[in-house]
Amino acid sequence: MNPIDFILHIDQHLLSFLHLYGSGFYAIVFAIVFIETGLIFMPFLPGDSLLFASGALAATGAINITWLLSLLILAALLGDNLNYAVGRQLGRRWLAHPPRWLRRKDLDKTRQYFDTYGGKTVLIARFLPIFRTFTPFVVGMAHMPYRRFFAYDLVGGLTWVLSFGLMGFGFGNLPVVKHYFTLCILGIIVLSLLPAVWRFTLAKQDSEATKT
Repeated sequence: MNPIDFILHIDQHLLSFLHLYGSGFYAIVFAIVFIETGLIFMPFLPGDSLLFASGALAATGAINITWLLSLLILAALLGDNLNYAVGRQLGRRWLAHPPRWLRRKDLDKTRQYFDTYGGKTVLIARFLPIFRTFTPFVVGMAHMPYRRFFAYDLVGGLTWVLSFGLMGFGFGNLPVVKHYFTLCILGIIVLSLLPAVWRFTLAKQDSEATKT
């Protein structure tokens, strides 16, 4: 399956999953969210658009919104906790001898966020693609106390899943949204990336100002 096609037409693919696997649909979306948040080498899975499209599908009555949101919250929390544990145990060793699939610059950018915002990074990064995958790993590597990490992660996980899932449930089944669903997905992706672009622009301006 073409990854770009899957993201842009995620509503159609989710509907196909539902027709093919029935109640196994819940396991599929659970796995996608868990893998995106829990495996540091899989940061490009469509988290935000998946939540929105799943919520829109639930609005048709095809799946249960309560079961959906509950499972996705659990998947997000379990994924982050796995990532945190791996970062705490192996992070510094991997930095000394990084695997080929581990992009050092992504870790460095995430570490900069952590140095700037502290524990709030866990909450902020939940809404930033790629960063939400690397953040639990980085804060685990930095040995953030687990209770503090889990408190931020719980708030972030609940807010992320409920906001995108309920937005899809409330608006995703409207005729105009259904007609322009691909554009809506592109809009979600762009809006998700804007904070990272804004932060990168500010950092670049600060760097140039320092040089002058």
